[in-house]
Amino acid sequence: MIAALPQQQRRRLDHADAGVVRHVNLCQESRFENGPGTNPEELIAAAHAGCFSMALSAILGSGGHVPVRIHTVAKVHLGTSTAGPTLTRIDLETEAEVPGLAPEEFQRLAQSAKATCLVSRALAGVADIRLKADLVTAAATEK
Repeated sequence: MIAALPQQQRRRLDHADAGVVRHVNLCQESRFENGPGTNPEELIAAAHAGCFSMALSAILGSGGHVPVRIHTVAKVHLGTSTAGPTLTRIDLETEAEVPGLAPEEFQRLAQSAKATCLVSRALAGVADIRLKADLVTAAATEK
């Protein structure tokens, strides 16, 4: 789960520890059971959610629509193929607060972000990448 920061808060990332992923506990049990640590699929999901949020923020900003908040979750689905375990689907679920943006335009821009996101393009071998994009108002985020 990754949330993109609004434009005015992005500088805080510049000072973050670049070694966040330096010591990751990867284990087989975390893949198909509930073992400790993480697995490559969770890292792919995190990278995809983060990249999509950044792409959407950039596309919105270039059109003069500065997002207040973007929150994206990516869910990776595993299946099998003749080659072995395979990523069969990724569900991207994003919610954004963008004042003054029409829902139809938001959907168009979200689809554009999905198509241009570097990680989406890197994962082109995944047969099905789905996007659910919700545009919310400030009142909805204060619940």
